[in-house]
Amino acid sequence: MSVRLPRSRLGQALLLAPFFVLSGVLLWWRGPDWNGVLDAFSFVSWRWVLAALGLNLLSVVLRALAWRTVIDQALPPPTPPFNHVFSAFAVGLLGNAALPGRMGELARVAVLRRRLQLRRRQGWTATLAGTVFAHRLFDIVPALLLIGFVLTTARIPHWAVTSLVIVAGLGIALFAASVVSARRGQKVLDGAGTVRRLLGMARLGLGVMKAPLPAFAAALLQCAGWTVQLLAVWVAMRAFGIDAPLAAAGVVLLLMNVATIFPLWPGNVGLLQAAVAFPLVSYGVAYGTGFAYGLGLQVIEMSVGVGVGLLFLAHEGLSLANLRQIPEPETAVIEEPLEQPIPAVDHHVASAPSARVPG
Repeated sequence: MSVRLPRSRLGQALLLAPFFVLSGVLLWWRGPDWNGVLDAFSFVSWRWVLAALGLNLLSVVLRALAWRTVIDQALPPPTPPFNHVFSAFAVGLLGNAALPGRMGELARVAVLRRRLQLRRRQGWTATLAGTVFAHRLFDIVPALLLIGFVLTTARIPHWAVTSLVIVAGLGIALFAASVVSARRGQKVLDGAGTVRRLLGMARLGLGVMKAPLPAFAAALLQCAGWTVQLLAVWVAMRAFGIDAPLAAAGVVLLLMNVATIFPLWPGNVGLLQAAVAFPLVSYGVAYGTGFAYGLGLQVIEMSVGVGVGLLFLAHEGLSLANLRQIPEPETAVIEEPLEQPIPAVDHHVASAPSARVPG
């Protein structure tokens, strides 16, 4: 049974109203001294803000390169060029910022599928969705490295240590399960049942897990993207006059990602800032200053995603209304015709071109 979101703006506003109220209550109950927040913004160094914006943009490019590496192992040649992949990735960033429930992941599949259809290649929706899942799996590698860095260098409460160890264990288990699933080698045939065919097509998206060199390249690019983003977080601290070590930036980046896993309301505004401000108190940063920094950091990251996303949304000839009308994945895949049977996973990966790191 599927749950459909209301289409009208009034219905969407009524649906989001409780979350805005909850956010307001939390800000009133556990909010900072707003005078201190305003004072922190009055001392912002804009050259550091510009540097943080540039680093965030570089992080986006590196992560898009990682997704292209995954796609190159999932689709037969000719694979989509990087400019098409980056365009879809940028629109996905915009979708995650503007739509509820991380719909941006479906948006980037829809945009790239549209490009494939323009090139008279159809039937790859589930596979592209599998590449998005595989791309997100590679986030586990830099996340584990960041957890190790934070646990050994940063000042964090004891309860957080246990939580991070549990998260690390779950991440390792999920990554291992995906590798096993990719290596099962199930065939995907036209005559197979719908569910089995879709699962098999999605497994093709995990084909990179069977190719060691491309998998290493994708993981390395994701690590590079996270490293640049870590530097962006640290540089943004300098913009707000926070003289904290790189380890503190690691805690902030880690807790920001945890705070945005489940979008309780748009942007998780308030919750994200609290997640940033609380750990910085142990580094001698006033809670109001840390809260202001959390607001500024979120604006910096969203401005890159939204700005680049809007640019490429226009380049694709689409609008935000088009993103809101993205079909459900099951419908999009089932109704999409196949031009030819999809080969078995083992044969597909074995015949894939040699691994390369996109340049």
